[in-house]
Amino acid sequence: MEARSDALLGRLAAAAHSLRPWLRIHVSLTSSHWWTRVLLAGGARLRSLDGADLRGADLTGAYLTGADLRDAHLRRANLTGADLRDAHLDGANLTGANLTDTDLRHAHLDGANLTGANLSRADLRDAYLRRANLIGADLSKARLRRAWLRGADLTHANLIEATLDGADMRDAQLNEATLTAAHLSNTHLGGADLTGANLDGADLDGADLMGVTWSERTRWPGALAKAMRKRSVSIGVGRYRVQGSGRSGADLSVPPIPVA
Repeated sequence: MEARSDALLGRLAAAAHSLRPWLRIHVSLTSSHWWTRVLLAGGARLRSLDGADLRGADLTGAYLTGADLRDAHLRRANLTGADLRDAHLDGANLTGANLTDTDLRHAHLDGANLTGANLSRADLRDAYLRRANLIGADLSKARLRRAWLRGADLTHANLIEATLDGADMRDAQLNEATLTAAHLSNTHLGGADLTGANLDGADLDGADLMGVTWSERTRWPGALAKAMRKRSVSIGVGRYRVQGSGRSGADLSVPPIPVA
């Protein structure tokens, strides 16, 4: 964080900076958000919250950039509008947590449990959510451009108007997920399961759909439904798998590859 030297924040930051290299100031969640910024600007460090029990905690607007919250217990915690850029939340339990409007750019959430969490309008650009549990999560209007969601479970998730351009969603579970009007341009969906998913009005321009599984209940946007039927082979019980060239706008003259 940069602050002008002649500004109040700049002067306080300078005062907070230790003249002794061996002295370390640790900031806790009990500090006010404004004072936390001052101390961090002066060289303080957030103390590790690895495995901390923060169930139901009110962390509205908290400044937690780069915080270590790996395996932390944050069930039903309120993190509305919090700053969690570059934070480490791998394996954290965020079941039912409120993360509305939260800044999670570049955050690490691999293997985190976000079942039923509210992530509406959250900024998750370039975030790591590999193998994360997002069953029933609300990601409406969330920004997930270039996010890493490989192997994530998004069953019954709400992704209405979510921005997922360029995201890695290979092998993701999107069963019964709602992706109405979602932005999926150049998204990597290879091997994903879209059984019963609703993609009505979604933008799939340039998306990689090679090996995607879908069903009779899956709703494709516009004319893409007919194209997907031509490019897919039946794998039984009303389900299909996309074969041939993977891109959504691929040449349909490329014959499908039979399932072994």
